[in-house]
Amino acid sequence: MSRKRRMFDIDMPAVDDIPVGKVPDKVLEKRRGPMAAAISENANALRDQQSTEETIRAENDRLAHELVRLRSEGLVTERVALSDVVTEKLTRDRKPGPDPELEELKESIRDIGLSNPIRLERRADGRFELIQGMRRLSAYRALHEETGDDLYAKIPAGISDGADLNDSYRRMVDENLIRKDISFAEMGALARSYAENPANDCPEVDKAVAILFKSASYTKRSYIRAFASLLMMLDKVLLHPNEIPRNLGVDLKRKLDANPGLLRQVSNAVMSEPDRDGPREVAILRSFTEPETPAQKKPVLASGGKTRRAKTTFQVSGRAGVAKCSASSGRIELRYDLDFTRVDRAKLEQAIATLIDELQEEDDLTHG
Repeated sequence: MSRKRRMFDIDMPAVDDIPVGKVPDKVLEKRRGPMAAAISENANALRDQQSTEETIRAENDRLAHELVRLRSEGLVTERVALSDVVTEKLTRDRKPGPDPELEELKESIRDIGLSNPIRLERRADGRFELIQGMRRLSAYRALHEETGDDLYAKIPAGISDGADLNDSYRRMVDENLIRKDISFAEMGALARSYAENPANDCPEVDKAVAILFKSASYTKRSYIRAFASLLMMLDKVLLHPNEIPRNLGVDLKRKLDANPGLLRQVSNAVMSEPDRDGPREVAILRSFTEPETPAQKKPVLASGGKTRRAKTTFQVSGRAGVAKCSASSGRIELRYDLDFTRVDRAKLEQAIATLIDELQEEDDLTHG
């Protein structure tokens, strides 16, 4: 009897080892040929590549949107031609005339470049409106004019989309509030210009101060309002308003409010010296705020109709405490914690004589 030939040489797993349902990958791998394995590996690689590309595209989209957002907020620096920058939208709060600090800024730009870009807003005509950085723009224009170097033909700037007019003013004002040289007269003038511009729909100067200088303290806003009102009172009278110190301006405004008739006197006194410089104008204004001396004061009548004597009172510190003094025409009183009856008479007479001689000498020098 012939022996049967074995047709297939296949290693069959035991029945108990065959899983029910899906065949495990390790079993399929044993049964998969080289070509199938290569196709599987290629498909896996394609899936991984597609996933990576989708991740990259999503990240690029996110970065593109972020760049658009940053640009619209003016947080991306671009170089803008000086000829494309205009200063028409806002009333500037910078005083006219030469800028004493411009040379320092130009020298800094020559050495290290512009550290802080200016801020612009896009216009419909393709140009850009200056919001912040008037001094930096002026320095670049001066450098370009002086050197002709193309390096200064364009200025670094952050460009934002057109914003609300109030927001634009606030950005300009908030930046300039930190300037040491900005005067209260400049800030008051800006508030006036803002209120007088019909486009702002803000006819009241007080409201303009509240809008523009919202970041300033309440006290500082009150000073700005005082100067804005003072400039309105003395409009076309003052030649050097930016040199008026804060306290002088506030005191003068208070005096004018209390005595409206004083305004004509101040105006006449200032305008009587058409060639006055800044310090002289300040001195004239100050003369209306300083207390009057006894010689300047008019006699005050007492209740009985008699003229009340002008009197000066003051205090002097001594080793035994404070001496209270009262002086009037032909009379001087001294109160001090000292028993003058126990002082040697000759010494007391000498002290009084010395006092009288010195006071008489001063009076002779003053009225002689």
